[in-house]
Amino acid sequence: MAKFLFIMLIIWMQVRANQVLKQVIKLKLLLKITVKLMNRYKITFEKLRQKKQGAFIPFVVLGDPDFETSKKILEKMVKHADCIELGFPFSDPIADGKRIQAADERAINAGINPDKCFELIKHVRSINKEIPIGLLIYYNIVFTSGINNFLAKTKKAGVDAILVADMPLEESSEFNSKCISSGIEQVFIAAPTTGKERLAKIISKSTAFVYVVGVLGVTGERKNVDSSAGRIVSSIKNISKIPACVGFGISKPEHVKKIIGEGADGAIVGSAVEAIIEENLCNKKIMLEKLDAFFKAIKNATC
Repeated sequence: MAKFLFIMLIIWMQVRANQVLKQVIKLKLLLKITVKLMNRYKITFEKLRQKKQGAFIPFVVLGDPDFETSKKILEKMVKHADCIELGFPFSDPIADGKRIQAADERAINAGINPDKCFELIKHVRSINKEIPIGLLIYYNIVFTSGINNFLAKTKKAGVDAILVADMPLEESSEFNSKCISSGIEQVFIAAPTTGKERLAKIISKSTAFVYVVGVLGVTGERKNVDSSAGRIVSSIKNISKIPACVGFGISKPEHVKKIIGEGADGAIVGSAVEAIIEENLCNKKIMLEKLDAFFKAIKNATC
């Protein structure tokens, strides 16, 4: 009898050990997947550094000019981009120039609301699990939904980071802590007028990258890129290893080559994208072809 009980104990221990081993393997796999998903920006920028490339980060207003066309535009973006920045249409985009204002208006007129924006983001995430997705939005959009509700939807849709264009650093504590709790990274803006002390605070709060404003004023296409962008990038590099990406006024391959050559980790291009959309509203096929060619040319300029 004792021998029988001993054998049964050994069998039970083996079964239990196998069960524990399976659970450990599952947990390791889950942890590996979770870490990978939570660090999309870090992984992407590290891969690009190894290749000695900058990041191409196109921006577009979700739902412009309509839901279905926007979906196709996003598919073209993901094909060439390293990261993407997406805007929710807003009626009073104070940081944006005429191109993005017009894009906001088209999307609003097409009936695009935050829920439809999240649908579009989910579509992007369904076709690309690894590309970092950032939102560049205005605080009223968050406030109207409620911070917790908005962040929950943001996380569920597959967004990695948020930049709230009209939220001052000094008023960001509550939103920042809730982003951290939700596993969403934050991006803050450094402008040509930003002093050393404030820049240090911006760097300490930014977790995905620092958005460097290439020119003073609102977004929009420019003939030339101001040299101040390179100075800000250098200042960031002297303080931290966080990526510094330049936006505002970046609209041509030569602009991208210049800022990447000056040390920027990425180029954010928005108004030039919206210009192609606006100028080809009557022929969606041509619009998509031109966007595809533009995205390809800009990405090539980051190499």
